[in-house]
Amino acid sequence: MRQQTPNIRIVAMAIATFMVAMASRSHAQAGIERKTLLQQDLAIPGHETRLVEATLAAGAREGKHSHPGTLIVYILEGQLTFELAGMPTKTLKAGDSILVTPGQVHEGINNGRVPVKLVATFIVEKGKPLTTPAS
Repeated sequence: MRQQTPNIRIVAMAIATFMVAMASRSHAQAGIERKTLLQQDLAIPGHETRLVEATLAAGAREGKHSHPGTLIVYILEGQLTFELAGMPTKTLKAGDSILVTPGQVHEGINNGRVPVKLVATFIVEKGKPLTTPAS
């Protein structure tokens, strides 16, 4: 019986460590819903486009990140605080759009009281991760 007790403790500690790691990893993504509307190969060899609809709940933030390809965002509803490394912070409202070049670190934050709804177009190399967290 004594041999099982340390094993149970080890498993419990491993599960707790995993849960803490996942909670801290997904914290920046809480309140964000994404839906892929289109994913299609491009005429540019090795590249694809993805059209994504995203909703950021009030208070949600993406976390600083970058993309391996070009990102084009169009705001449908609400106001989004947009931080782009090396540039002044912008407030984007319904009808506004922005282009982010590959590798630029940025973050979208909903500081408002209503959800922000947007459409994002990604032009990326196939097989690369769509988003890379910034360190």
